[in-house]
Amino acid sequence: MNILLPALVAALATFTITPLVIRLARRFGFVDDPKTRYHPAHTHKGIIPRAGGLALFLGLALSVFLFVPLTKLVLGVLLGSAVLTLVGLADDKKDVSPYVRLGINIVAALVVVGFGAGIPYITNPLTGGTIHLDGWRISFELFGRHSILVWSDLVAFVWILWTMNIVGWSAGVDGQMPGFVAISALVLGILSLRFTIYDPTQLGVTILAFIVAGAFAGFLPWNFYPQKIMPGYGGKTLAGFLLAILGILSYGKMGTAILVLGVPTIDAAYTLLRRLGTKRSPVWADRGHLHH
Repeated sequence: MNILLPALVAALATFTITPLVIRLARRFGFVDDPKTRYHPAHTHKGIIPRAGGLALFLGLALSVFLFVPLTKLVLGVLLGSAVLTLVGLADDKKDVSPYVRLGINIVAALVVVGFGAGIPYITNPLTGGTIHLDGWRISFELFGRHSILVWSDLVAFVWILWTMNIVGWSAGVDGQMPGFVAISALVLGILSLRFTIYDPTQLGVTILAFIVAGAFAGFLPWNFYPQKIMPGYGGKTLAGFLLAILGILSYGKMGTAILVLGVPTIDAAYTLLRRLGTKRSPVWADRGHLHH
């Protein structure tokens, strides 16, 4: 299979679906009006549709069904993505408490980890050796026999939750988020491609990464300045969710965090320290991010 074809289909699907979502968002009130809906991080003027997460999810899901084998893990990714998209739409309509949104993020991360997105090992950046995380296993009976790899699943859960938030915080300027997500997913796809020589099943991960890159690239023309639609909370969180999972599946966790998620990571750390230092809740938005 030409691995560029899924990316092209995802880009065209998202690009075509987005104007339909724009019309639906305007009709049903999924919009952002700075005059009636104050947000400290606003940089735009006028009424802008917010339901970009729906367009991204539809373009992604359509392409996944066409090109990616529907394994248990892939179904978990789609289920978690659907949950985030639905909550994102609720937030686009009427702002949802950040604590509720954090709870939903936790649920989505638990879903995909439960479907098999664990981290069996990490590379020690100091020695180059391998740190195995799959040694502690808890088995139990629940409609069959199941196992939990405690450290493997816990590290994966923290990684997914962290990446969802840092990517979501780096979406305050027109075109910023879909641009760097498309680049990041493309890098992850290339990283994954190296392993298809030894593991042919890794091709599905490569295709998924290229689909994610294509979907966000297809959304970019509509979000580029002056934006016609915002990704909304659903789009931002979906982006971090997908990049986190691709980082796990492509064996590029540490490298990706340093190379292509470096600026969002620094911004997130700076934001957390700044908010905690002023005795404010770290989940409440402000206008102090690096892009501001």
